[in-house]
Amino acid sequence: SSGGKKAKKKWSAKKVKDKSNNMVVLDKQTYERVFKEVPTYKFISQSVLVDRLRLNGSLARVAIRELEDQGVIRRITRHASQVIYSKIMFYYAHIDKPLLN
Repeated sequence: SSGGKKAKKKWSAKKVKDKSNNMVVLDKQTYERVFKEVPTYKFISQSVLVDRLRLNGSLARVAIRELEDQGVIRRITRHASQVIYSKIMFYYAHIDKPLLN
């Protein structure tokens, strides 16, 4: 029989994921950043806030709920574990001009 024995598989070689150091409590700077930046995002979800603002998941959910209550963002769809929001487009017009041309 030609060919050598196959090398034994090593089970200990695993990739180690870096531990994320996300915020648990909002400081004033991040709070202002949430209300300034997030309404400009085209796609808003819990995972987007966690990724971009380094918040933890529960803090991101609370921030999103607050933004929705203020009417700054609108819900697009709701799934059991994922809620997707989008920014609201504001149209400014002079009083004497029609809103849509």
